[in-house]
Amino acid sequence: MPDRSITDDRDWQDVRAAWPLSDGVTCLNHGSFGCVPRPVSEARQQWLDRASALPMDFYLRQAEDALLAARDRLADFVGAGRGDLVWVENASYAMNVVAANCPLAAGDEVLLTDHAYGAVRRIWQRACQRAGAELKEVSLPLPVTSDEQLVAAVTASLTQRTRLLVISHITSPSAIILPVAKICRVARGRGVRVCIDGPHALANLPLDLTALDCDYYVCSCHKWLCAPPGTGFLYVHPRHQGTFEPLVISWGRLLPELPQSWQEEFTWIGTRDLSGLLSVPAAIDFLAEIGWEAFRQRTHFLAQEARRRITQLTSLEPLVPDSPRWYGPMITLPVPPGDPYELRDALWQRYQIELPAPTIGDRRCVRVSCHLYTQTSDLDRLVTALSELLY
Repeated sequence: MPDRSITDDRDWQDVRAAWPLSDGVTCLNHGSFGCVPRPVSEARQQWLDRASALPMDFYLRQAEDALLAARDRLADFVGAGRGDLVWVENASYAMNVVAANCPLAAGDEVLLTDHAYGAVRRIWQRACQRAGAELKEVSLPLPVTSDEQLVAAVTASLTQRTRLLVISHITSPSAIILPVAKICRVARGRGVRVCIDGPHALANLPLDLTALDCDYYVCSCHKWLCAPPGTGFLYVHPRHQGTFEPLVISWGRLLPELPQSWQEEFTWIGTRDLSGLLSVPAAIDFLAEIGWEAFRQRTHFLAQEARRRITQLTSLEPLVPDSPRWYGPMITLPVPPGDPYELRDALWQRYQIELPAPTIGDRRCVRVSCHLYTQTSDLDRLVTALSELLY
């Protein structure tokens, strides 16, 4: 790939052209659903065509080997043992699988942070209600100043009754990169299992799940990796695999083969569209060809520009220090008080800007997500809109 200036939009025009973007729309919300680039969509279509043309041949003779090959490529990419990772639909599905397999009893505690994804909170509310356990929530200090500050907050909330800590690798509403490796070490020392919610970390951070040594890692590939929707994975540490079961029981393997290991039970859960999962390697290839560091540096630069411009407009203190240690291509910034839904809707209805406006504590915020199709002119349009709506 040619050398590209991290700061010059002109050097990224050919990359931007890989996405089928809608005219007149400014998408600064890649963190919610992502956009699939054309090479990945084309790879998916090839798999779909193959399955449609000869479905018996595809499902009986090709599907299992193709799924395993794609799984192995993803496992190598995230630093997981190939037998420790399975395909699922998305991170929410994976979190439900963990909740169904995590042993809880009356009086036990599950600990979340107040920056947990809303669906994750609902999953564990139900699991705790069914078991008679208690769902606790630790408030993370803001603004963030150090790893030690966050680790101390989580550590102080662990008790002898805590059985599981569920923590985001990168938080969804506040877009903060949490020190999960340090938190994992503390939790393991206390005998507490750790489930990491990781959809925003995939592609944005180098992952080594084996070294991280968490108990469970759940992830979606349709966000920053730019794979199609319906592509996710679940990592389970070998120490828990012996009793781990899927939510859906079908054949596991196609007859006459029978499932011999925990991960094989996830292979065949009924007839479904496998084209998205099988095109995940194409998504890895797409970003790898551009270069992982180039991708990370360019998108962080754009988020940093959003931080600079919005902070200059509002004069409000950001949630985290200005460093790639704390945020990557996505940043959440406080704006003046008001109705967050009204702001989100006005940005879309009046300016065709797609952008969430989360509430963090008592702060109304905007969350800006940048991918390789984002340009500084998109940030100009956002700042202009915010200046008209907020002042």
